[in-house]
Amino acid sequence: MLPIDKILKHNQKFVEEKKYKKYASAKKPQKNSAVLSCMDTRLVELLPAALGYKNGDIVIIKNAGAMISHAFGSVMRSLLVAIYELGVTDIIVIGHYDCGVCGLDASNLLGKMLERGIGGDGIEAANCCGIDLKKWLKGFESVEASVTETVNIIKSHPLIPKDVGVQGFIIDPETGRLDNLLYYSGSKR
Repeated sequence: MLPIDKILKHNQKFVEEKKYKKYASAKKPQKNSAVLSCMDTRLVELLPAALGYKNGDIVIIKNAGAMISHAFGSVMRSLLVAIYELGVTDIIVIGHYDCGVCGLDASNLLGKMLERGIGGDGIEAANCCGIDLKKWLKGFESVEASVTETVNIIKSHPLIPKDVGVQGFIIDPETGRLDNLLYYSGSKR
């Protein structure tokens, strides 16, 4: 059975048994917070549990490394929608120890693309769009520096209101322990 077939079979049973009811929540985050975190699988359930949040409490935005790679990219767009449409007043950036993006080598990643059949045309298409793939796919040297840079991009962004608080943390993906790096309340910005 293909993975998608398993998913569809499970989904049908999930709906039939009305298991969705325990996840019912409001559309807008009840705690007025947005969390930008890594897509690491260890954080799927650990992160909300470690923060004390349940479904519907917060907006969670996940990507590789909890990074903002472009000040006007999709992560920043999501944060702006969260603020202006969903009432978010605090943004929490949470990187994690043992992150796979730390030390990520763009040349190695491009080599893997070529091995998987992505030809020079695909890579050249990105270059034609003004994307420097080596810069775009590059990881970071330390999680502390990455979280600090991401927090600074958010707090200095021209479209982020000055009354929005921005915090930076690093979470231990094994225990859920948070280490505080940066805190900017709306009034200190």
